[in-house]
Amino acid sequence: MIRALTGYSTRHPWKVIALWAVLGVALSALTPTLFARVTQNQAGNFLPRTYDSAAALGIAEERFGMNPDAITVTVLVARSDGKVLGADDRRRIESGAAKLGNRRVIMPRENDMPAFMVPDRSQTPRVAPALTAPDGSFQLLSVELAGNASDPGVQGVYRAFRDTARTEFAEAGMRTGFTGALAESVDTTDSHELATKIGGALVTVLIILLHVLVFRSVLAAVLPLLAVAFIGFVAAGAVAGAAVLTGLKLDASTPALLNVVLLGIGIDYLLFLLFRFREQLRDRPQQLAREAAGEVCARVGTAITSAALTIVAAFATLGLATFGQFRSLGPAIAAAVLVMLLGSLTLMPALLAAAGRRMFWPSKAALRQDAREGRAGRLGALIARRPAAMLLACVALLGALTAGLIGIRMDYGHGHSGTRAAAADTAAEIARTLPAGVSDPTSVFVTDNDGGTLTTGRLDGLVRALGEVKGVGKVAPTVLNEDRHAARIDLYPTADPGSREARDLASGPLRAAVAQHAPAGTSAHVGGTAAILADISTAVDHDLKVVFPVAAALIALILLLLLRSLLAPLALMLSVGLGFAATLGAATLLFQHGLGEPGVNFTLPLVLFLFVVALGTDYNILITDRIREETRRPGSARFAVARAVRFTAPAIATAGVVLAGSFAGLATMPGSEQMAFAMALGILLSALVLSLVLVPALAALLGRGLWWPVRPGAAHARAGRPPHRTQEAAWEPERVTSY
Repeated sequence: MIRALTGYSTRHPWKVIALWAVLGVALSALTPTLFARVTQNQAGNFLPRTYDSAAALGIAEERFGMNPDAITVTVLVARSDGKVLGADDRRRIESGAAKLGNRRVIMPRENDMPAFMVPDRSQTPRVAPALTAPDGSFQLLSVELAGNASDPGVQGVYRAFRDTARTEFAEAGMRTGFTGALAESVDTTDSHELATKIGGALVTVLIILLHVLVFRSVLAAVLPLLAVAFIGFVAAGAVAGAAVLTGLKLDASTPALLNVVLLGIGIDYLLFLLFRFREQLRDRPQQLAREAAGEVCARVGTAITSAALTIVAAFATLGLATFGQFRSLGPAIAAAVLVMLLGSLTLMPALLAAAGRRMFWPSKAALRQDAREGRAGRLGALIARRPAAMLLACVALLGALTAGLIGIRMDYGHGHSGTRAAAADTAAEIARTLPAGVSDPTSVFVTDNDGGTLTTGRLDGLVRALGEVKGVGKVAPTVLNEDRHAARIDLYPTADPGSREARDLASGPLRAAVAQHAPAGTSAHVGGTAAILADISTAVDHDLKVVFPVAAALIALILLLLLRSLLAPLALMLSVGLGFAATLGAATLLFQHGLGEPGVNFTLPLVLFLFVVALGTDYNILITDRIREETRRPGSARFAVARAVRFTAPAIATAGVVLAGSFAGLATMPGSEQMAFAMALGILLSALVLSLVLVPALAALLGRGLWWPVRPGAAHARAGRPPHRTQEAAWEPERVTSY
């Protein structure tokens, strides 16, 4: 199958290139609209209804008509001169709120994008008076918009509404402040706008510069980006289209994560092909370039397929997760990687066949044999001479980083942006006179089970009990729905809704009070952001225990089938496991112990495990497959290791740096600093430490025993045939050279 795909692509390159170009252009136009239809905004909707907060969210949607896509902004309105609000001021505020609630907010057009490519988020907000400060210094308005806080269109609508509200109240001598998840997200995005643009440009420049330095070629620098871009458009369109057809709901962060993943692994695979293609042309200067492309792509295609399938298998295991955000992310990335694999076996071979030796233009030295010893050759020789010392050095480094796991804590907050946003200042002003949770209350939902109706008097005992819970600053009046079969009791905690204190309050004392004091014949559930985050914590803990072993088992099975060995897959899995622990430990050391953050982001361990284990295994597969190939040739096992490192190190090192740079670009996205650091470090450790030092050192120590029960090359060694190419009777590591 692999040979058939690569063979057809190298025989008919222009047909394959044209097909991918057409698909890429068409789907790049449709994908934003498709993603808009399958994006789910409420985190609680990713939890099964068996969780208390998810049940509460269901009641809010079904009994109280809450929009599942709703996002609330709290607006503070106060006199510009700092005086207490009077009766006339309150009337002006009510009048201004009514005007804002009747005015449709048009989404601004940005970047001159065609209208059909940008989902229209224009909408009429719901604006209602909320609370007044006890000292009369300000009044709060509750503004409800529909969408996701990270959606650029929704952010544009919020900015337009914010500007209109400021103008409206400024004419009445009032000042305004805005807070809430959307306000915080926009403030942080605006403060990082320049850094985001610079970061994206730097990643692109890094990729191009590395290719130019390595291949000294214009085409080799530009074609990888173009090829991966077109395949990425098709992959993203396939994911969005499949989600529409199957009804799968995706988190709003999925498109951005797909872009980073596809860019990294796509360039990885093309680099593997480029380096091997150049090696083939150097070794066989008389061979036709199209034949060389077909031969190389068929040979390397097996390793690339196995590498891609490890990622697919790892992320497919997320389908077993209870937390829906993980459960939808897994199939999305798995499907996208399959499309990237298809592109790697068709479009990339077609590009090599079409460009031929011109791929390395204008360099005249790129295809010339160079007998000088290079860094890769010296590294291979060093590992072959002193494998035990190199292995111990790797273990010591990884062990020291792993020690950072001591005392690790999970953080379920909104992330740390490192910038003091205006929304945070507004929240602090509100908290000086009102409970911190007024902008995002914890709500208790009560439903009647015996066919009767609910009254406020029937719920008085529960309300009093909730008000007496330590940490509840204020209890709002009970609200009954239209048929009086459901009630909502809003609680305003004294702690920030995203804090650990608020989560502990919702999952502990509040749920205990509800269980003890809910009236007979009713069911009661605690909802709101704090309760949702507490339940997400429980779901993630469960998912970690399920996904980790299943993903590891599937990856080990793929390695077993590829390497046809029992010991080699075990060694590779142990190495990537140690790399995962070291990376998570380093992130804990830096962010929790060093920078004093509450802990590491709750999604980091699972996502990091999948990426580092799956993508790290890519590099292990490449080096191990080459070691096995060299071991089949006559000569000692250490000589095979040295040659494998010599020829493979440049590809792995370049690919690792490119992929790490892609993930590092996430640091410009607010709240993604931990993910960017951990992913970049994990990839660098996987490529430069595990694949280029630790695994080859193990292979040199174990020799052909690494491939037990099959020992490739052993027959040649027993037959006493001369070593391949070098004709050495006794190999000397110092003589190994690199291109």
